[in-house]
Amino acid sequence: MSTLMEMPEVAECTVDGCGYNHDHGCHAGAVTIAGHSGDAACATFIPLSSKGGLEKVVAHVGACQRGECLHNHDLECGAAAIRVGAGPDDDKHADCLTFAPR
Repeated sequence: MSTLMEMPEVAECTVDGCGYNHDHGCHAGAVTIAGHSGDAACATFIPLSSKGGLEKVVAHVGACQRGECLHNHDLECGAAAIRVGAGPDDDKHADCLTFAPR
C-alpha cells in the first residue's frame, strides 16, 4: 500500500467513550491497531468526553502491529475495511473486531 485511498477504512466504531467517535463514526485520520497476543486493541482510542478529529468520517488503518492477524501483510492491514468495538472486558477499551488469527 502506498496511498491513503488504498488503506482499509474504519467502517464502524461502536465505542462511544472514544474522543474520535462521533455517532458510531471514527473521525481520526488514521488508526493504529496494537495490543498483545490474541488481542487487537485500537491504539488510537482516547477515553475523553470531548470530541476531536476531522470534520468528516474518513478514518483508515494507518498501521497494524498484530503480525499474527490473517489480514496483516508487512505491518499493513489487507482487509477491505475494519470494525472497531468494545474490548472483551468492557467498553472502556476499543478492539479491532476484524482481527482474525492465522
